[in-house]
Amino acid sequence: MGHFVHPQGICESCSVGNGTKVWAFAHVMPGAIIGEDCNISDHVFVENDVVLGDRVTVKCGVQLWDGLRVGSDVFIGPNATFTNDLFPKSRQRPSHFVRTTLEEGCSIGANAEF
Repeated sequence: MGHFVHPQGICESCSVGNGTKVWAFAHVMPGAIIGEDCNISDHVFVENDVVLGDRVTVKCGVQLWDGLRVGSDVFIGPNATFTNDLFPKSRQRPSHFVRTTLEEGCSIGANAEF
């Protein structure tokens, strides 16, 4: 069955489950792991150290940064904002990124910040 990538989408990951759709102007980095039957909407960015379970919906304008773990059957609303560095500094990477976990079945509203 495989997965679908819109002609204007970029999916560099080899770990994308069957039935997943990556829409226009979305970018999935090579190290990301995406489950089955997910919907990655327009203008979504998925960094390398991100894991999405099955049947996850990520609405438009969301960036998923390194360290994010998302359980199955999760909804992430449009323009939700995630961060992975508690004390960001210009041009200085932390020794490790903060891990954020969204439990199975949770729902994140539009414009929520984490």
